[in-house]
Amino acid sequence: MAFTYGELKQAIQDYTENDETSFVNNLPLFIRLAEERILKTVQLSLFQKNATAQTTSGQKYLAVPSDFLAPYSLALTVNGEEEFLLFKDADFVQTYTPNASVTGVPKYYAQFDVDNFILGPTPDATYTAELHYLYRPASITAGSDSGTTWLSENAEIALLYGALVEAYIYMKGDAGLMNDYNKRLQEAVVSLKQLGEAKETTDMYRMGMVVRPKE
Repeated sequence: MAFTYGELKQAIQDYTENDETSFVNNLPLFIRLAEERILKTVQLSLFQKNATAQTTSGQKYLAVPSDFLAPYSLALTVNGEEEFLLFKDADFVQTYTPNASVTGVPKYYAQFDVDNFILGPTPDATYTAELHYLYRPASITAGSDSGTTWLSENAEIALLYGALVEAYIYMKGDAGLMNDYNKRLQEAVVSLKQLGEAKETTDMYRMGMVVRPKE
């Protein structure tokens, strides 16, 4: 089973039996909130990517990609070899190099703000930087009614019930039914975590079959 954008919107209306204008206008919001909840709860390897950039000599900041959510690693090419930087708190990096004019090959990096990493020490040359990171994929709401995304095709249960929870919060709906939707959402998220944080990161040849604890 998979949802197109149009089918997902219709399913939300069918479950809630609500076609009131303001509710329908907020369907994209409910779906985006559900997508965000899934992305922030489950690590899925397919939502990882690499990006390259150049450091600037004497500049301690390095811009993050526009779709950046969280880092996995940052490496600089130094004398033809990759050197991985250690991820630290911004306070640590600033304390390590309190004088930004003191330069060298960076050893540490931290997220300084929503748009930038801070490097320590300040780069003494131009280095090629390769960032491996978790990114925010395009929302299904950004496309047409016939459009799909990986989540709508492979995590459709979590996406549907996540959107229904948001819809019932908006409607101030029946608490018992909202609890049922929340339970279905959590069950779907557990299955998705099993995929993203176990099955996608191992293979049976080396690790054996992934086994969940018996309840």
